[in-house]
Amino acid sequence: MAVGAAVLVACGPTPTSEPRFVRITGSDTMLTLARRWAEAFMRLHPGIVVHVEGGGTGAGVVALVDGRADLGTGSRPLLPSEVQRLNEKHASLGVSFRCARDGVSVYLNPANPVHDIDLPRLKELFAGRIANWREVGGPDARVHILRRPPNSGTHQLFRELVLDEEDYAPDAVILPTTAAVVDAVRHDTGAAGYGGLAFAPDLVHCAVGGRPPTPANVRNGSYPLARYLFLHAVRQPRGWPRRFVDFVFSDEGQRIVEEVGFVSLWETTPADPG
Repeated sequence: MAVGAAVLVACGPTPTSEPRFVRITGSDTMLTLARRWAEAFMRLHPGIVVHVEGGGTGAGVVALVDGRADLGTGSRPLLPSEVQRLNEKHASLGVSFRCARDGVSVYLNPANPVHDIDLPRLKELFAGRIANWREVGGPDARVHILRRPPNSGTHQLFRELVLDEEDYAPDAVILPTTAAVVDAVRHDTGAAGYGGLAFAPDLVHCAVGGRPPTPANVRNGSYPLARYLFLHAVRQPRGWPRRFVDFVFSDEGQRIVEEVGFVSLWETTPADPG
């Protein structure tokens, strides 16, 4: 079964001298997912501690470079500048594992009648060149653009996929987390923000060019803002970090991906009720 990611198989018992913890830092988009993986892994391995922090994909890479993390969660691939820093500090180009799929959703307030925007007009909207919702079939109301900070992998991916590397609207409001974006859209009928598919079921997840961000459309690639989520490491993990990666690529690990609201790499089998 090809899943586009390397599945590591632990060879023999982990030496007792190995640290009995795994340190994970990175993507805020993946924070809930990483915590759920950690909880399940610790249940399987009593006495092992998995510590999970957010801060953004970029923060995860900095923690890897500084030796403060064993694994970095990422909502995008490693950037060339990050690979360079890893190589300078650790003589390694880094290792990345595709561990789940996600759709970057455009969040709109349920009171906004706009439910579908094609990609060219979405670019104009987030670049600030469309300033009124009536230009995309909505009410006569000002558009309020919300964006994530530059250390966010979602910020960078959205800028690449939607804005073609152009800048966001000059008056876009920067919010630190996806949860903050969601809360702002809930309270502002003119707001447009973005984030992971697993967030905000009470908001409108806008279709892009007639393709809604459903799990099926993300998995088959027809939704234009689909992406992989990653686990990054300095080099091939060993010991407990390696076993954690193994767990992520197990059926249980991929079922957790689905339970959290992301898209698993493959169709998982039902959990054994016994």
